[in-house]
Amino acid sequence: MSTLTSITRALPINARPRRAHVVWGALVGAMTLVAGLMMALESRPFAGSSVTLPAAAVLDRSAPAHADYFTTTAPLDDKRWVGIIIHHSGSAMGSADSIARQQQGAGIKSLGYHFVVGNGQGAPDGSVTIGPRWLAQQPGAHAKGPQSEALNRRTIGICLVGDGESRSFTDAQVAALADVVAQLQRRFNIPASQVVLHRDVAATVSPGRLFPEADFRARLAGVAR
Repeated sequence: MSTLTSITRALPINARPRRAHVVWGALVGAMTLVAGLMMALESRPFAGSSVTLPAAAVLDRSAPAHADYFTTTAPLDDKRWVGIIIHHSGSAMGSADSIARQQQGAGIKSLGYHFVVGNGQGAPDGSVTIGPRWLAQQPGAHAKGPQSEALNRRTIGICLVGDGESRSFTDAQVAALADVVAQLQRRFNIPASQVVLHRDVAATVSPGRLFPEADFRARLAGVAR
């Protein structure tokens, strides 16, 4: 079973594609609908606010090990989160704020990722920035591909600052990633099979060929014990 099928099978029936009835005309219509839904989600205000929070509202927690990722402005949505998708920013340096500004230029009105892990080039090495979408328990805008609408609604997006195609990630980043992923897995009962790389579910190289997947999985297993 592919990781894409595995994740989408964890979604409600009405979130899965109706494979027996898919035709090109329906695909075009679905893509149009998804675009409209994404625009609506991106422009939806946060709980307790009448306007969309700016990128500067991202909460930066340069966290010690086992930081509290679950103090949010909206109640944790235990039934929503069924998977975790790991990305890279594709840039050598950056922060949650700079990524959010870049995404705003592409029409995404707040940081699309739920968490961003710094590499020391724009944000402290191994720092975990908690994005406004996570604080408000809102869908992300991080996954691409034919299942993007369902994946963005039901999975947690974590972005490593860096370009995994040209440069390795730092040890502090991988350790911080393993920590936050392990905590999310425990809190929402997410199995290891539902922790995937963006390239596993979309036509992209993210998080890059130099992402140390074996090391990450080993660290994740160690944190989980």
